[in-house]
Amino acid sequence: MLAMPRSNNLIDTATLLATAPWQHEKPVVLLKNVMRLTAPNPGMMTGPGTNSYIIGTADTGYIVVDPGPNDPAHIQRLFEVTKGDICAIVCTHSHADHSPAAKPLQALCNAQKTAQPLIHGLPSGEHASSNSYFVPDETLQNNELIKLVSRRLQPDSYTLKVIHTPGHAENHVCLVLINDSLLFSGDHILNGSTTVINPPDGHMGDYLDSLDVLTAACAEHQIQHILPAHGYVLDHAVKVIAHLKAHRLGREEKIAGVMQADPNGTLDDWVAKAYDDAPKHLWAVAKRSLLAHVEHIRSKK
Repeated sequence: MLAMPRSNNLIDTATLLATAPWQHEKPVVLLKNVMRLTAPNPGMMTGPGTNSYIIGTADTGYIVVDPGPNDPAHIQRLFEVTKGDICAIVCTHSHADHSPAAKPLQALCNAQKTAQPLIHGLPSGEHASSNSYFVPDETLQNNELIKLVSRRLQPDSYTLKVIHTPGHAENHVCLVLINDSLLFSGDHILNGSTTVINPPDGHMGDYLDSLDVLTAACAEHQIQHILPAHGYVLDHAVKVIAHLKAHRLGREEKIAGVMQADPNGTLDDWVAKAYDDAPKHLWAVAKRSLLAHVEHIRSKK
């Protein structure tokens, strides 16, 4: 994973300790109202682990974004950090490293009688895998606003704007913290790697279109920083998105050339040539995105 430079208005302690191993026991304070607690599920597909973001203060209560896998220790830490004062639990999508902790965290709050948070998100699409089945309490609408308001007549209040971003998953959303011009990108934009687009739940055309939607959101809300579900904070948001789209389109052009040169080839044949710049042990994963590119290329004919 790549560490980005420290900005003037975002405190990313992990960036300052970029050479240190990730720890999962304590949250990293990014702003006075934004913390990151990383789940202990590191791996090839998750990097250091899934980032759960905690938005709010003791005055407003908290929103937990992407509570993560059903890991009891991580769920307990989320509860302890917020003192159970959770107003809403939001899942960017329903993959197994993002949403399974939502119901156990909700149940813990209910059992301790600290809060009764609802789970927000989009239900799993019809093509989602069985381990990604998810039905929220509240279905998020595109451009919906989720608000945290001070309970002590203080000026603090925070607003999250929902942006539907299908592509990585049919039910993927990103979130803009309007007050601080931050984009919570889920798995749509990662730090250190490109996300996997796995058909049929994943769709390359939708993914590319959603990148354009996020570019527009960055302009509208003057977003400089992206907070991904895996890895460190990303700076220069618009440039990051432009680079990511150019990379995807460049890969697609290469794949189209490989297909033209070997029209009767299989996915295994094509991945070896189209991803010859990637380590061979990653080709099995790359083949999933290759299929998404192939479907996108064929859809344009």
